[in-house]
Amino acid sequence: MAEEHRCETPEGHRLCVNNCGFFGSSATMNLCSNCYGDLCLKQQQQASMKSTVESSLSPVIAPVLENYAAELEIPTTKTEEKKPIQNMTEQPPPPPQRPNRCTVCRKRVGLTGFMCRCGTTFCGSHRYPEVHGCTFDFKSAGREEIAKANPLVIAAKLQKI
Repeated sequence: MAEEHRCETPEGHRLCVNNCGFFGSSATMNLCSNCYGDLCLKQQQQASMKSTVESSLSPVIAPVLENYAAELEIPTTKTEEKKPIQNMTEQPPPPPQRPNRCTVCRKRVGLTGFMCRCGTTFCGSHRYPEVHGCTFDFKSAGREEIAKANPLVIAAKLQKI
């Protein structure tokens, strides 16, 4: 019946090898985009698990191997001498989280909180410096900004005749 209606797939298109019903391409190993994304995700997870296992085992195995080499009296060269093992998977600490409560009334502010120049978070009613008793010196900060923006210009002195 498909021959009667000419409902065959074009020659360039192939169905996904996972039989999900979508078309795949040779660029994605004859997988559709969904299946190919899942395959890539699984491969990344396996690679990350492998690296974490290796990194967790390397500090444990290295001293054991050194002790075993010392027992067997295997001479080591200068390049193989004890080098400190550096953990390459150290991640920088996550950025500090913003407090999600107003410092004055302890009301939850979420994303609508206002950061004051004194470094604390306030709700909409306590956001003004006069209301929350701000300790930031706005006058000196303003003077410093004006001094940076307007450098002192001194003209060359002319000799009077």
